[in-house]
Amino acid sequence: MTDMFLDFDELDGRSRYKLLTATVVPRPIALVSTVSANGVVNAAPFSFFNIFSEDPALAILGLEARRDTNGMKDTTRNIIDTGELVINLVDQKMGDAMAACAADLPKDISELPFAGLTEAPSKRVTPPGIAESPIRLECRLFEMRKITSSRHLCIAEILALHSRDGLIDPENLHVDTSAYTPIGRLHGEHYVAVEHSFEIPVPHLPQTIAGTSGSPKEETGS
Repeated sequence: MTDMFLDFDELDGRSRYKLLTATVVPRPIALVSTVSANGVVNAAPFSFFNIFSEDPALAILGLEARRDTNGMKDTTRNIIDTGELVINLVDQKMGDAMAACAADLPKDISELPFAGLTEAPSKRVTPPGIAESPIRLECRLFEMRKITSSRHLCIAEILALHSRDGLIDPENLHVDTSAYTPIGRLHGEHYVAVEHSFEIPVPHLPQTIAGTSGSPKEETGS
């Protein structure tokens, strides 16, 4: 059996982007709301995003520079200036509004009215969340690292979580993922709706192996 081999040292950044965003899929979407130093609320979607750990509770965001000027985008500047952000998760109902937030609006105009979205007050941070979002994560900046002139890595500490009514059982914190339809980014303008899930159990080891394998792996680390 043969396979294709692509050496990333021989590819330019655009080619790597094309390959990675089309193969590492689906990626969760963070619709990040921030406030500028002048008080303007900004919202922008990012799919270079995921959670990183639970103790401390951290999320990571890959923040790209503007392609026309290579300058910082509003989200990056706002996080650096204020140290706060809200990560709003995206379901299928708000997909069009999420895409509208990617429009290149002037700095003094908020994306939320343009996209038909509603501010929701936060409790631990200044930036508002988005009321239409099923899950909102209030965050403060943990670390911002400049990787290249066109890319920053943002590590955000999650301080609090808001959820839409009926999504989380207050007794056992069970999340009913069937109560909403999250979407993930594929590539370009292509997305996928998470409407079907299935279980894949970890197999039990035969006793002859289990007795020599030491401690079981932490499932929470997967």
